[in-house]
Amino acid sequence: MKIAILDRDGVINYDSDQFIKSPDEFRMLPGSAEAIARLNHAGFHVVVATNQSGVGRGLFDMATLNAINEKMIRQVGQAGGRIDAIFYCPCAADANCECRKPQAGMFREISERYGLDLTGAPSVGDSLRDLQAGVQVGAQPILVLTGKGQKTLATGGLPEGTRVHADLAEAVRVLVDA
Repeated sequence: MKIAILDRDGVINYDSDQFIKSPDEFRMLPGSAEAIARLNHAGFHVVVATNQSGVGRGLFDMATLNAINEKMIRQVGQAGGRIDAIFYCPCAADANCECRKPQAGMFREISERYGLDLTGAPSVGDSLRDLQAGVQVGAQPILVLTGKGQKTLATGGLPEGTRVHADLAEAVRVLVDA
């Protein structure tokens, strides 16, 4: 089984420094729903791994997070794709939990749930912590320049072997056509 792990905010949808706190604030990035569908059609299971500290900070509750994710799933479905699972860490940044990226807890859980070694699995993110979490389990780090990606690239310190693409659509095009 092939699996692709995607961060949510800044990769699939527009990000906000004030957090995405409602379904109304959730807006897909151009081409991202179609890119997920293309991954599915190429035989990939698509899993989202996302920090959602807004829950831990009290900015929104689990029902709201579920409604945001349902909107994302619906929009991906309308483009002919599917998201097979969503893993999230609701903890605030100061919680020092194992599931919050850059820790690899969500990735280990994905590996266990699917019974997969994630070595070489594409892991797409827009921040250094996204890439660091994936690298800990041997995933292939892919930085997209949407969301915080430009700033992440400019700051440097990317894990060795990180691939850099303009957006999710370009990253998927390279993955599928390789």
